[in-house]
Amino acid sequence: MYLIKMGYYIKMPKIIKELTGRYVFCNVPNVHEKTIYLTFDDGPTENITQWILEKLNHYDIKATFFCIGKNVKELPNIYQKILDNNHATGNHTNNHLNGFKTPFKLYHENIKEAEQVIKSSLFRPPYGRIKPTYSYRIRKEYSIILWSLLSMDYKQNLNTQKSLDLLTKNLEPGSIIVFHDSLKAENNMKIMLPQFIEYALKNDFKFEILKHEIFNPN
Repeated sequence: MYLIKMGYYIKMPKIIKELTGRYVFCNVPNVHEKTIYLTFDDGPTENITQWILEKLNHYDIKATFFCIGKNVKELPNIYQKILDNNHATGNHTNNHLNGFKTPFKLYHENIKEAEQVIKSSLFRPPYGRIKPTYSYRIRKEYSIILWSLLSMDYKQNLNTQKSLDLLTKNLEPGSIIVFHDSLKAENNMKIMLPQFIEYALKNDFKFEILKHEIFNPN
């Protein structure tokens, strides 16, 4: 599903954008200035999400957190901190379900269960996996957001420098970048995130949050 470069799956290939573009967004369309969109998946997570919030505050930038419903229920105070710091949130299902392996009725019910605590019209399918028939139905309720660039921070044998080099090399206006506020990704994310942010700011990129109206202007 992803373009392979030097053993890392970093950039969403053009063919996937063309196949999913009508119902699923891999980047923000019609961005002409150097605006990018930093996102985090799988949180909130004890200590890790708080660390990210402190870093974002240090650099004075905003991001979008695609949260798992059960995690929000377990850590409501951390979720509230995301909102209090004027970041955006999105629905990442209640139990991180795989859209290729889950019947639609159960999948949709899981999204709606997460919606009880995540009040957002943005949805990102876990693993980036969602059937076209599912996306056709879900997009009537949500903007379905994938990504342009994947940090691979959850990969245990990741060469963080190579991954970071690929992220910065492929960064462009409208890019949606994914890191993870999860235990699996913690070590790599903490190495890569500050360096990525500093590169982007040094090269005059500005960070914005994702909004439903960006993808649905009418």
